[in-house]
Amino acid sequence: MNSNTQNAKIAAINEKTLVVGIDIGSETHYARAFDWRGIEYSRKPFIFKNNAEGFEAFRVWIRELQEKHGKDQVIPGMEPTGHYWFSLGCFLQENGMRPVHVNPFHVKRSKELDDNNPSKNDRKDPKVIAGLVKEGRYSYPYIPEGIYAEVRNLSNLRLQAQSELTRIKNRIARWFAIYFPNYKDVYGKPDAVSGLMILKQAPLPRDIAKLGVDGVNKIWRDAKLRGAGIKRAQTLVEAAKRSVGCKEASESARYEIKALLGDYEMYALREAQLMELINEKIAEIPYVDKLLDIKGVGLKTVIGFIAEVGDIRRFDNPKQIQKLAGYAIVSNESGKHKGEHHISYRGRKRLRYVLYEAAISVIACNPDFKSIHGYYTTRDKNPLKKMQSLIAVACKLLRVFFMIMSTGKSYDGAKMLGDIRRPAIA
Repeated sequence: MNSNTQNAKIAAINEKTLVVGIDIGSETHYARAFDWRGIEYSRKPFIFKNNAEGFEAFRVWIRELQEKHGKDQVIPGMEPTGHYWFSLGCFLQENGMRPVHVNPFHVKRSKELDDNNPSKNDRKDPKVIAGLVKEGRYSYPYIPEGIYAEVRNLSNLRLQAQSELTRIKNRIARWFAIYFPNYKDVYGKPDAVSGLMILKQAPLPRDIAKLGVDGVNKIWRDAKLRGAGIKRAQTLVEAAKRSVGCKEASESARYEIKALLGDYEMYALREAQLMELINEKIAEIPYVDKLLDIKGVGLKTVIGFIAEVGDIRRFDNPKQIQKLAGYAIVSNESGKHKGEHHISYRGRKRLRYVLYEAAISVIACNPDFKSIHGYYTTRDKNPLKKMQSLIAVACKLLRVFFMIMSTGKSYDGAKMLGDIRRPAIA
């Protein structure tokens, strides 16, 4: 049964349900309780702290209301206010009260329904949130557990390390543009291993020139570095002698590049360690090997997909994942006007990016998906633009992932191609 429709959400709230609206804060939360018709049970907001004592007092308050009014089910609703709701959400889930989320935009637009006043305060917001929950205008947040929680957290840490690495590379490139512009004549990228090795001992062009060709080559030989020899050393020393970089503030320039190189090595090592940990954890998830058997699908794609989607069993069909990724199609029609359709862009941005990158990869490497892309862009009736076709292929790949992870079947390219509707052939 599809429990994610609004009808199912409304049906889940009955006369035995206690609806609790919670206004989340960084240190203090405010809660109000209502029945399924909107009659309030709490005379004033229940205020509790964001700590163990506050959570326990909140649990006791809810149990007392349940016993007093004969309620056997609790639906706590809240806005996803940054990361402040995580601890309370986990506590509620552990105590048998599955939390739900309401859209902050809906809360903002609904404030005037009761008093025609757009004011915001800690007493009013819990009531607005509870009203949206009562009408079925909520969603179920996914709090991953077990191995899926580990993969998501490790993946987030790896992405943070990647982001820091990119930032440091940009700062290194800036340093070269100021102090050693001719460096780009020797290396195409600022983080070349042999180049960074020299910079640790001879940061500035004048230091490299003083070191000389033999000194540069000796550093590489001592490190047993392959791919860099006497010719590369000559090129680097000549570039250092011709450098037109800034010669002022040499001491601070040396300190800056050494600090940047230290940060670069630290985050590069951290990313490698995280990738190793993720490889160990993701091997415990069923059917991951079958995803990797698809030509064009790499390990980072699978990691990103599982980190964002979590346990595939919580979905009834792949359209729910498509909506989660922001790939749901939004129409623009009214009367005789028929505008262009576009994707919603609502949902998990990283999942959307992972699927888009994966679509580019499988179109380039996998003959089956390349054939689909070619058909979409060249068919006689309603041919798609390249970007539209990429999105269609991403959604198709999503459905393939769903089929494999929910059934355990292996990828079958012939069957996938047979599922594509081709009216002209029919």
